[in-house]
Amino acid sequence: MYKTIGILAHVDAGKTTLSEQILYHARAIRVPGRVDHQDTLLDYRPTERRRGITIFGAQASFTLGETDYYLVDTPGHVDFAAEMERALCVLDVAVVVVSCVEGVQAHTETICQMLTERGIPTFFFLNKIDREGADVERTIKQIQERCAPGALDFTQGYTHTLIEDLAQLDDELLEHYLDGGFDEMLWQARAGVLIAAGRVCPCYAGSALGGSGVAAFLQGLEKLTHTRFDVNGPLQARAYQVRHDEKGNRLVSLKILRGRLHVKDAVGEEKIDELFFCQGERRIPAREAVAGQLCAVKGLSQIRPGDGIGLPALEERTFRPALAARVIYEHQRLHEVLRALKTLEDEEPLLAVTWQEALQEMRVNVMGPIQLEVLAEQLQSRFGLTVTFGPCEVLYLETVTAPTVGCGHFEPLRHYAEVHLRLEPGPRGSGITFKSACPVDQLEQNWQNLIRTHVLEKQHKGPLTGAGLTDTVVTLLAGRAHEKHTEGGDFREATYRAIRQGLFHAEVTLLEPVYAFRIAVPSPLAGRVMADISRMQGRFDPPRDDGESALITGEAPVANMMDYAADLAAFTKGRGRISQKLAGYRPCHNADEVIARSGYERERDEANTADSVFCSHGAGYRVRWDEAPAHMHCKL
Repeated sequence: MYKTIGILAHVDAGKTTLSEQILYHARAIRVPGRVDHQDTLLDYRPTERRRGITIFGAQASFTLGETDYYLVDTPGHVDFAAEMERALCVLDVAVVVVSCVEGVQAHTETICQMLTERGIPTFFFLNKIDREGADVERTIKQIQERCAPGALDFTQGYTHTLIEDLAQLDDELLEHYLDGGFDEMLWQARAGVLIAAGRVCPCYAGSALGGSGVAAFLQGLEKLTHTRFDVNGPLQARAYQVRHDEKGNRLVSLKILRGRLHVKDAVGEEKIDELFFCQGERRIPAREAVAGQLCAVKGLSQIRPGDGIGLPALEERTFRPALAARVIYEHQRLHEVLRALKTLEDEEPLLAVTWQEALQEMRVNVMGPIQLEVLAEQLQSRFGLTVTFGPCEVLYLETVTAPTVGCGHFEPLRHYAEVHLRLEPGPRGSGITFKSACPVDQLEQNWQNLIRTHVLEKQHKGPLTGAGLTDTVVTLLAGRAHEKHTEGGDFREATYRAIRQGLFHAEVTLLEPVYAFRIAVPSPLAGRVMADISRMQGRFDPPRDDGESALITGEAPVANMMDYAADLAAFTKGRGRISQKLAGYRPCHNADEVIARSGYERERDEANTADSVFCSHGAGYRVRWDEAPAHMHCKL
């Protein structure tokens, strides 16, 4: 049997330390590494060891009984949470580490919400029970209230309380319990069913640093979880990570979900050149991987994290950058920096590296300042490039607020395409979606599919600040191709121009990112915090105050709140705690100011023109966006 477990946590909860202890108890390593000693198996990169945090997901394997386990250690810092999220699609079981001193934190809640949405069976390891201030009962209560109502304490085995709690969740157990009986094998089997259904989340208390509680946790993990994979069916696999080795070769990490994958097997138009199993930084060559196993392969240049082999791609994204920064490379050549950043973007797609020719400016999207520091270190250590970054700036978006129609025509000599699109507001957080209302007898399905690709393949610029377009439904109304002259690129040009032309006369609003926050401060300082939130154009819920400390939750614009943690630490003398996560985008509170500050001139953005190109007397000519509708060949 194969099982993949993922270790997840808020930063500094003890996640990597637990991973080391698991590998030690399973005799996969001789001595458990320590983060403070910079000798862990899984945080093996110099940047991770120097900072004492996990930045990149890493894998290792071990065996318990007749089960082979694959362990995935994930980042806990929110700046690298997208790396953690990409690993969720390959997990059979999640292990969430919670410190019994700090308790449930904001990122813990976010992790648990994602696990619930994906239906991943979840265990909790309640860590640091040997530390002053640790409280197991309080931590379990917090988990039940904020993360998983089915969290139950399995630390001491089948206690009377646990037997009762399980009986209340299962009719078969309840009947057995009321008859006065207890069969541990029956309770174990039914508990496994409840765990698989997400109704029960076992909690095990211990100390990862000291190793206490780890053996009981592993015993529970082995007895209470089960997997089944078809090794003989057609190949299905999911990609969850891309890396490059020291020679620049692309390594794609896969989980085989069905069937078998061999070296030299064809995958689309490519083939597997090499196959490895990973144990920290060590890669072990192999000839075959079967369903249930994690492996890394060379030879796949097109597959991205979330893509499937024999499966549709996944589009789930909880974490999106709210910040961007300018790349400063005064003493380096442009093409070298751009090539290096594109390699890093291949590994972390959310970087979304852009080069703006008109401004001669390169930018990257980031989750926060720690990620920028790590990027600079990677560029130096991996590529020998000394690069710095400008300050983090808010990543705005734009959306339409009322339906509009845009048209684009592209007809230089021996080219032809025309597209008519309706743009209308979409649900908040939906991004760009595509529909077609164009009959296939007017425009063949293959051309419609191409238009869909071009609508979704890039982030189209809004007309206010040049920020990306979002939350917009794009509907194909009409289109036309030429039997002889239309090529694939023609519809790209016509589609881009149609979207842009529609935006130029649409009602558009500027959106800004908003943080959801939790702030805990001594009670006398609650008034100061609430005044600060109001000043930052935020909103807050009624504070929860027990007389000693106050908990304040709410939302505020990222632009006003991204530096507040330092202010809070200063005026609370280190006694205040804040956690923030991106809650989404809302209409910008100071849109006019942001638009003016951007200096964006939409009609001078030649790379994103709204004008159309028509042909007359054997030559193409340009028609301005506001005059183009009168020249269109399709009549709506």
